[in-house]
Amino acid sequence: MRHFGHIPSTVRSGLFHREPVEFTADSPAGTLAVALGATLYSPATRPRLADAIRKQAARGVVSMVLCLEDSIGDEDVQAGEANLVQEFRRLATEAPAGTEGGGTAGGRPAEDPGEGPGVPLLFIRVRDPRQITDLTTRLGDTVRLLSGFVLPKFTEARGAAFLEALARAEHIAGRRLYAMPVLESPELLHLETRAETLAGIAAITDKYRDRVLALRLGVTDFCSAYGLRRSPDMTAYDVKVVAHVIADVVNVLGRADGTGFTITGPVWEYFRPGERMFKPQLRRSPFLEGRAEDLRTALIEHDMDGLLREIELDRANGLLGKTCIHPTHVVPVHALSVVSHEEWSDAQDILRPERDGGGVLRSAYTNKMNEVKPHRAWAERTLLRADAFGVAREDVGFVELLTAGLAG
Repeated sequence: MRHFGHIPSTVRSGLFHREPVEFTADSPAGTLAVALGATLYSPATRPRLADAIRKQAARGVVSMVLCLEDSIGDEDVQAGEANLVQEFRRLATEAPAGTEGGGTAGGRPAEDPGEGPGVPLLFIRVRDPRQITDLTTRLGDTVRLLSGFVLPKFTEARGAAFLEALARAEHIAGRRLYAMPVLESPELLHLETRAETLAGIAAITDKYRDRVLALRLGVTDFCSAYGLRRSPDMTAYDVKVVAHVIADVVNVLGRADGTGFTITGPVWEYFRPGERMFKPQLRRSPFLEGRAEDLRTALIEHDMDGLLREIELDRANGLLGKTCIHPTHVVPVHALSVVSHEEWSDAQDILRPERDGGGVLRSAYTNKMNEVKPHRAWAERTLLRADAFGVAREDVGFVELLTAGLAG
């Protein structure tokens, strides 16, 4: 699979200095963690779920979570489980040959932009550990389409049972299955228990490091604990009690010294127009050419300017990828994940072998200082993101990427 694989190769070649690389469900965990991108959630009870999965793959989705937890009622869990088993069977028998278990995301290989949709990375969000082994058994050979499980309200105490169940499920499936713990418990939010909770999460995720693909932030639950809900004019970072938790999670669990994990950005809840209180957050100047002004207007009308700002703040605060609950959020997340030519140029300069001794150099863009040793971890992460999402041409910005992604 490949990010932006849903757009024709001729368009892609005009956008990218270096195109996103291909990867599969069997690629190394480090590759998959960076490449998750916009992970689209769908209730497990959704009718004709297999069709919906293929449809979203054709629009550029490369990872999805099929949810048996908060998105459905308690009375619908059994129906959701049965629907998953049935729809995985449909997905396995009706998907184009060769696409199982991480086929071409968007279903369009670079050499054939007209081929049908494949299967993205699929994860099931469960409620309790029993469901992990039970569903793995019930899925039978269609488990080859599954990449892993999302573990809710994760703490050291709750997480041990989930991760042990995952180990048993791997034995049943005969293949690798990943965990994506969701950090959303009150113990993590409350100041008096946060440090101890973070230390416990760090200990157990390190113990099961080979099975933990990424950590996800459950900001909606954080807000719920205080009766809060941010408006579409606000980002998660404007809600200070939430911003402080995000900072502490990154501090303990997102370090660049080899002990950290990929941590994904919080969900953006809004996708319908509503009454706006504050002025738009998108500057007009990047949108002035061609029909881009129409795009700017559409983004503002659908409250997407707040999403774009939050995506930028996610990355500035050490998060990568994002939980999404609406398909319209996917392309903006991916477009803003592409590495700019300037970022790539700086990273390349910093990581040249002759720079191993350190030192300071002027950016090739002559607008900043690149200090080799302090900026090395940033450069390494930037090149990993460049592999997953590509490097834009020097004259290509997020507006062009957004436009092409939406049109693809």
